[in-house]
Parts: sequence; structure tokens; C-alpha cells
Amino acid sequence: MILYHFFKRAALSSLLTRGYVVEPIIVVVGFLGAGKTTLLKRLVTEYSQANWSPFVVLNDYENANLDAQQFLDMLDEKSLKALNGSCICCSGIGELRESVNRIPERANGITLIEANGTTDACALMGFLGVGIEARFMPPVQISVVDVKNWQLRDIHNELEANQIQVSSLITLSHTDSVSEERLGQVKEDIRAINPTAEIMLCEELEINTLPELLPSSNSAEKLAHHKSHWSSCSVDLPNLPDPICIKEICDAIPSSVIRIKGCTVLGTEPGYTYFERCPDGEVYVRPYRGKPTTGAKLLTVGPCSDALLLESAIHNSLEAAKLRQAK
Repeated sequence: MILYHFFKRAALSSLLTRGYVVEPIIVVVGFLGAGKTTLLKRLVTEYSQANWSPFVVLNDYENANLDAQQFLDMLDEKSLKALNGSCICCSGIGELRESVNRIPERANGITLIEANGTTDACALMGFLGVGIEARFMPPVQISVVDVKNWQLRDIHNELEANQIQVSSLITLSHTDSVSEERLGQVKEDIRAINPTAEIMLCEELEINTLPELLPSSNSAEKLAHHKSHWSSCSVDLPNLPDPICIKEICDAIPSSVIRIKGCTVLGTEPGYTYFERCPDGEVYVRPYRGKPTTGAKLLTVGPCSDALLLESAIHNSLEAAKLRQAK
């Protein structure tokens, strides 16, 4: 694979000298809740302001359109591609590769791919780099590492460590609430796994340096396939009477379900509300831009994801809301 990237770089240099335009591909990976979408939004904003033409590909187990729609105030719909239902590191790699090759040529183009939070990042880069048209540069991977929760994920630690092995750049998120000692320890851990990657805080990242990154030459340990693929589920979510219902729904879903996302209308509020429970148990609520094209949904990723479980959690929260209103 390293030789492939070397020869493709040489071929790209030849194309450049003959006046051809080549497009960088930046793949953003990281564990669930690490901050990939936050980083991606920043990249889209800053590249657009710098007269680049970003194209964004989003992958998720369930309803990637829910995330993609949040980019519609930054990008034209034709510059977005949502890949649902399969993981782009294995069963979805063919669809991903075809989607990239169909991206229209444009001046100052850059392709940004966000992988789902359980992606086998090493396998993804091994497969994606083969079969991409010559007008694209070899894909380069950026990992987002949540410093607060790094390697505190019990059985999921191996997957989290796997996701940084072949990254050219590792950005550190959630650093505002950790000690300098913790930050230093995480950096030391990362260097032991990937000694060739550049490490920086997310806020230190500068967009003009990313297209110049080279694919990682670091060797990767193979991850058992079943450790990076979990069950997922989604159900319709009715309007909820109040924000308490969100907490009750999230509390009713077991911790083995490592990611919860939802979008609904709260009470008499005019717009939609988006919420998520991250792997550390924190629940975040914020306004949702626009109206979800698939309707209001509750989505989960992780063992025990089950439609009956989700429907029961929703039903019980609505019944509890009735009792609150009756008092």
C-alpha cells in the first residue's frame, strides 16, 4: 500500500506539471462522540471562506441524512452525499468509492469524508485508496480523539486505539476539562500507537496544511471484524411534551447502546430539537436546522439496539409526561 501511494503521488506530480487539477480527499475518523461532525463543520466553513469547493460524504448506520441536513446552510445539496445502512470500511466501501468517483470536477475542489464512529479506520484506508480515479490525491486520514474519555471505554478501547493507527494527523478534542497531566498522558499513549502522526489540539488545526499531508506510513495491527460493527436501530419519534422526556428516554436505554440520537418537536416550540447521548452518558440538546426529510426519528447504535426497546422508552416517557401535566 505504501508503494501504491508513492507511485500515485508521482503520477499526480506528472499531472500537475501538465496543468491537470487534482483534488485532495480528507477522511475524518474517530470514536462515537469524539467531535467529528463539529470538526467537519469547521472545515467546510473555513474552506468555503478560502474559496475552496468542498464536497462532503457522511456515513452512518442509521439515517445519515439527519446529519447531512445540518450542512445545508453551508453547502448546496448537490455537494452532499449521505451513505446509510452499511459501514464504509467493509460492505459500504464499494458505494463510497463509486460516490467519490462520481463527484463532479470543479475548481479548488476538496472532498471531506466523515466515517461513522465505529469504523475500522485501518481497513477503510486500505480499501479506499485502491480504485479512486487519478484526478484525486491519495486519501489522507485525520483522527479526532476525545481526551476526556480516551481509553476509558472498557471493551471498546481496542477499537478506539485502532482508529488512530494510520492517521496522518490526530486532533485532540474535549481538552477544556482535563488536567495537563491527563493531556500529556493521552499524547504519550497516541505516540506509542502511531509515532509518525502529527498531534495537535483541534483549535490549532489550520486548513491550508491539510491538502499537503501525506498518507500515513505507520503499520497497523488488524482489528477483529466483529469488534467494529454493532447493531443499530431507528424508530419514529412523536412530538415530546417537554425536555424531561428526552432525559427519560435516554435513561431508559441501557449503556450497552453506546450512541443515541434523536430529532423531534418539543412542546409548542416552532422548530425541531436535536439531541444525542454520547458514550460517556452525557446528553446534549440543541436546535435542529430545518426539518428532517425522513421525519422525526430516534436512532441508536450498539448492542441491545432494538425497536421494541426504543418504542417502550418513548411510550413510558409520554405516560410520565401525562402524570406531570395532571398534577
